[in-house]
Amino acid sequence: MSHHAEQAGRKTSIETRVEQALERVQGLYRDLHCHPELPFQEHRTGAKIAEALEALGYEVTRGVGGTGVVALLRNGEGPTVMLRGDMDALPIEEQTGLDFASRETAETAEGKRVPVMHACGHDLHSSCLVGAGAVLAGLREQWRGTLMLVAQPAEEVFGGAQAMLDDGLYERFARPDIVLGQHNMPAREGTVGHIAGSAMAAATTLGVTIHGDGGHGSMPAQTVDPVVIAAHVVTRLQTIVAREVPPEETVVVTVGKLHAGTQGNIIPHTAELEINVRGFDNALHRQVLEAIERIIHAECQAGRSPREPEFRVLTETLALHNDEASVERVRRAHAAQFGEERLFAMPRLNGSEDFPYFGNAEAGGFGGEDIPCVYWFIGSTPEARWRDTPGNGVAEKMRHLEMPHSPYYSPGQAATLKTGMATLASAALAWLA
Repeated sequence: MSHHAEQAGRKTSIETRVEQALERVQGLYRDLHCHPELPFQEHRTGAKIAEALEALGYEVTRGVGGTGVVALLRNGEGPTVMLRGDMDALPIEEQTGLDFASRETAETAEGKRVPVMHACGHDLHSSCLVGAGAVLAGLREQWRGTLMLVAQPAEEVFGGAQAMLDDGLYERFARPDIVLGQHNMPAREGTVGHIAGSAMAAATTLGVTIHGDGGHGSMPAQTVDPVVIAAHVVTRLQTIVAREVPPEETVVVTVGKLHAGTQGNIIPHTAELEINVRGFDNALHRQVLEAIERIIHAECQAGRSPREPEFRVLTETLALHNDEASVERVRRAHAAQFGEERLFAMPRLNGSEDFPYFGNAEAGGFGGEDIPCVYWFIGSTPEARWRDTPGNGVAEKMRHLEMPHSPYYSPGQAATLKTGMATLASAALAWLA
């Protein structure tokens, strides 16, 4: 059989299996969408995914890294391919108007009751993971090796990947030869975007407490005002990007939270800040964090703060680097599956993911060499709406559409589910077939 005929046969096999699995996957998607769960609370979600994969014949383990699910399908000698989907939702009140919209609420780690919504499409990712598992289980005669499906908790707080690795993901189950993952975006449905090399930003959110010595607002000389110190900090932090980061690099430093005091005539004892930092170079990212600490220490000293400032890392993740050779391998598989006209060049994103921990041996805390990773993007905007959206090209049009984390975002159309199943299955077969 010629290579072209083999590719055509594989394309048809995947399409057939996707259509056969679609109704079950749609049902799972609607169920997960209707019952979202916050990070590390995905007990029901994990159970639903585990049950679906057990029914397909996978060896399934629950509770990995808290609420994660790992499913293995061993099919003879060959490479180990890991497919990853995430499960958690966001504290957002859904406004989509869907008949299966979420009306759930949940309690945060801080004890606050909040509405919950799958506003980032992790329900779509989990459903596509199960769907790809069904497709590949049905095509066992076409591949050899081990398929490893990972349903990860707590991506939104950048904690789930590391939690699963710390729970012995690679030691207990298998160490993959390649790690594959995907995310939905409001590009045209049925399309797939790829980016090699630097793809998504590292991100750190720091919590900072600046200490003062509070008192009556009429007697400022008898106090140390942390609000004034904090104000100088906010202004001074803007000089990091302007004066310490090379102009060709992209770095963002944002003070997203500044809280102090209870009323105007009371100088408080403390001021609280939350600072978000993003950049595409991990080494430069660390330098920026060091600069932030240096500036805050200096401003506290200049302002006569009675105690050293306190720093807490609230969330943190690495920059995502897609292995160039592996991206090309995936892209060829997707071109064979969908046609070149359905592929697009994905622009680099300032958004962040904890997916890169699965490939970074040092940061992830597993031994040996780094594992190559590929992370791509699937479109979710219906054809008619895409045509009516102003702009030329993918990046321009997406600026006019709801993005993930919007209360109106709804990526789970049948076409997107089918694409997500086929992208995972065809990419896995690029190594297993």
